[in-house]
Amino acid sequence: MAGIICGTGSYIPEYTMDNNDIARLVETSDEWIRERTGVVKRHIIRDETTVSMASEAGRKALENGGVSPEEVDLILVATISSNVVLPGTACLVQKELGAVNAVCFDIGGAACTGFVLAYNTAEAYLESGIYRTALVIGSESLSCITNWKDRGTCILFGDGAGAAVVRRDERKLYLPAAHTDGARGEALTCQSRCEANGLTREMDPEAMVDEAHFMQMDGQAVFKFAVKRVPEVIREVLERNHLEAKDIDYYIVHQANKRIIESVAKRLGEPVEKFPMNLQEYGNTSSASIPILLDELNRAGTLKSGQRLVLAGFGAGLTWGANIIDWR
Repeated sequence: MAGIICGTGSYIPEYTMDNNDIARLVETSDEWIRERTGVVKRHIIRDETTVSMASEAGRKALENGGVSPEEVDLILVATISSNVVLPGTACLVQKELGAVNAVCFDIGGAACTGFVLAYNTAEAYLESGIYRTALVIGSESLSCITNWKDRGTCILFGDGAGAAVVRRDERKLYLPAAHTDGARGEALTCQSRCEANGLTREMDPEAMVDEAHFMQMDGQAVFKFAVKRVPEVIREVLERNHLEAKDIDYYIVHQANKRIIESVAKRLGEPVEKFPMNLQEYGNTSSASIPILLDELNRAGTLKSGQRLVLAGFGAGLTWGANIIDWR
């Protein structure tokens, strides 16, 4: 038994900041950002929250799949930037959607690999027969944990949410591949703002939020990690399922950087046309990037029944992983 994606949805904040807007905050330029990342603009929350975006993306996915909220028995939300600690984001999505029969929990920490790991988790539950219909969401308000004075990170990130409805199906189950290297986790960090304990240490209100509480990244380390590990894990997932690169119609890779995706295509010996990109419009939306791209391709009619896709993510941890899906 396998899971089949039967509906997709996304939510993108209306407010945008282009590269010229970023250049007013830090020393950079539109040309510099485009050349190094491929990003042209990013969408930023105003009145939206991680929960509200996740709920709307989930609602659209259910509508797209013709699935009622009551049919959903599992909701997973991948996020590192929720506006709530308790209750979990997934629990509030359940409330907003009226998915009263769903078990709900969040998957955090893996950041940009979050949707891939959440999808793998849903697949395991569906394959076991514990659940039949899952709503898998990636939702991020990265603007809330971005240091807007740090040129190395503020040029990259944006906000948004994407969702997929996954239903138990008789089709073949593809084995996923995923890895973690915690020893290299310092390449991408963000300290919790909940670290201060007023009972056991004296708190300095002015020091409660400093640079460590925003995302910090060693860009070169992450770039080298991604261009090496992503092709490796794609080859691994193909080998595990007795497939070759030519058997894949599209590679849906986390939208972090145009040069990374182009390098992955080159190392796999595959045409870059099989690697759709939308990062120029949204920037890096972490766990939301893969489901947002899936929804765009679905609604544009690009994806056809029977096509085989690879989903591949890489991010904090360091973590990386890939899975294979047959399009409905």
